[in-house]
Amino acid sequence: MNVLIIGAGGREYSIGMALKKDESVDNLYFAPGNGATDELGENLTISDFDELGDFCESNSIGLTIVGPEAPLVDGIVDRFEARGLTIFGPSAQASQLEGSKIFMKNFLARHSVPTAKYIETDSIEDAYRFINSLEAPIVVKADGLCGGKGVIIATSRDEAKKASAEMLSGSSFGDAGTSIVVEEFLDGYELSVFAICDGEDYVVLPAAQDHKRLLNDDLGPNTGGMGAYAPTPLVDDEIYRKLDERVIVPTLEGMRAEGMPFKGVLFIGVMVVDGEPIILEYNVRFGDPECEELMPLLKSPASELFYKAATGDLKNAKIEFHDKYAVGVVMASRDYPYKSSEPAQIIIDDIVHDDLEANSHISFAGVTRGDDDKLYATGGRVLVCVGMGDSIAEAQQRAYMLVGQVHFAGKQCRTDIAYQAL
Repeated sequence: MNVLIIGAGGREYSIGMALKKDESVDNLYFAPGNGATDELGENLTISDFDELGDFCESNSIGLTIVGPEAPLVDGIVDRFEARGLTIFGPSAQASQLEGSKIFMKNFLARHSVPTAKYIETDSIEDAYRFINSLEAPIVVKADGLCGGKGVIIATSRDEAKKASAEMLSGSSFGDAGTSIVVEEFLDGYELSVFAICDGEDYVVLPAAQDHKRLLNDDLGPNTGGMGAYAPTPLVDDEIYRKLDERVIVPTLEGMRAEGMPFKGVLFIGVMVVDGEPIILEYNVRFGDPECEELMPLLKSPASELFYKAATGDLKNAKIEFHDKYAVGVVMASRDYPYKSSEPAQIIIDDIVHDDLEANSHISFAGVTRGDDDKLYATGGRVLVCVGMGDSIAEAQQRAYMLVGQVHFAGKQCRTDIAYQAL
């Protein structure tokens, strides 16, 4: 089978790595891919949905996998399915679960899925009134897609009011923020849970924990994610059961009842408060960097998971995971997340330890291949060093050993990924 992966980050690189090991995959394509995905397959310069559909038809693409959220919200799945092409991901309607935080919060309320107390509004007066009823910290969210940056955790009512005013005026996030969600802050520990869905059935992947803050000890600004690990011991069978019964099942049933069956990745942002899972948000694609840890844990052929979900046949899939742990450490550029950095050549030392060679790898993200055929760090989050092990400590050690093999000017990373579990 020939497979096309839409996207350009470490998430798409990791999916490509998993498919590259799959004997049922013949040719792999990326649109657009990054400077390293050409080592796994062929990069395409096509971005128009119709032209991509033409490519799939003329090159016998048996499966397209969509990585990022923007093409999903823009309706790539609807366009492909109208042409009879097999594609993994939710429809534009179903993608509203991520595309609109207001839609998502109201959906949770309609279907009694536990979530934080909130108001959705485009009125500054209503926002201020609700803020006055809450204790700080207070969460303010722009309604639309903001590249993972549209959530402000305000440490005071005044800060929450300022964030609300800036969003509603359009000065913070443009049209994406002209309607907002204000909600109570939940105090607990955060988890990332992913369910692969085919509209009716689903498979829950090992729960992961992301590290959003730039600096050790969860200090500094929020980022797209500075590392993650999976599975996390912070989830037990009871929490998985509650997620099944109170979250995933009512969500899939609710989406079907509302005429938009959910197919693809349901990314559940969970806050566990006193043993109870409360839903922070839904996304409709894999998290990044969580995907980089989940893909190497997948024991079954990756194509089976994605293809059977895309064709409504998960009930006949036997999906297994390795009984191991994965830790991923993001290496970022000098000025991330504040501004773009100067391109820097990436130099990777030869790995002489067989143990490290067998149990670690790099997932490339913000990289470009130069005219000299060398890789350059050109994005904010440049790459992820992933270590595998029989324990979290062993996986973490291998991940950081690999970090030590990678060099580029201005590189930065956290040194405490997985600290909450350890």
